[in-house]
Amino acid sequence: MLVFKLLAAAAVAIGLVVAGGGLALAGLGQPTNWEFGLQQSASPVMDSITSFHTFLVYVITAITIFVLALLVIVVVRFNSKANPIPTRTTHNTWIELAWTLIPVVILVVLAVPSFRLLFFQLNTPVADMTIKATGKQWYWSYNYPDNGAFEFDSLMIQTKDLKPGQPRLLSVDNEMVVPVNKTVRVQTIGADVIHAFAVPSFGIKIDAIPGRLNETWFKATREGVYYGQCSELCGKDHAFMPITVRVVSEQAFNAWVEDAKKKFAVDVPAQPTNVAAAAQAVAN
Repeated sequence: MLVFKLLAAAAVAIGLVVAGGGLALAGLGQPTNWEFGLQQSASPVMDSITSFHTFLVYVITAITIFVLALLVIVVVRFNSKANPIPTRTTHNTWIELAWTLIPVVILVVLAVPSFRLLFFQLNTPVADMTIKATGKQWYWSYNYPDNGAFEFDSLMIQTKDLKPGQPRLLSVDNEMVVPVNKTVRVQTIGADVIHAFAVPSFGIKIDAIPGRLNETWFKATREGVYYGQCSELCGKDHAFMPITVRVVSEQAFNAWVEDAKKKFAVDVPAQPTNVAAAAQAVAN
């Protein structure tokens, strides 16, 4: 009876972990209180990550229960009272083969979906638009090379300035805006030290390294506001450089772009219109 009670308790406890992913559905694009599952997915990559995570939890649960059952059997059947004359067995070929080959088979089974997921994450499809995210101490700057010559900084809103509905330590003054159901290529680079661009609901996390341009991608499948943070220890204000992505309809995005071109226009020096003017500019 004791064995069955212990196994039942273990199954219930681990089952709560398996079901924990469902509790994450309460928060869209941001962490929630008492959350111990993954944030709700909003991209095909995160859908795959969530599916693989759930599969792993079931595999780990089965292994844990099996090992616990073996331990309980050993404790109950082979203690000094139940077995006063210990066996002198020191070798069993079949058991040794089993505990060598079974873990290998399990690892191979896990490797196949793992490699498939890595390829899906790292193989950037043809993008509908590109955004360059530059990590700085300690905020992000965004550039939209496909949508006009504008760039803007995105700084965290201080607690005293938050409006209703804005989460603390995650809200920013200028959000990164993207259209829904469009493939977005994100190029990252660090302006000073190594940062990391991460948005859990999109399943993306990539380092922003000075002097090196990295890239990742996502395709947001639902409109809404999604939050992330710098995920590389980058200095004293590392915890205060959040990422806020607002996913909107294509029409709303086009309207935002037109407004952003005026609001965040990059000053470009006037170019000479003819050879004489160019020579005069060089002389000056």
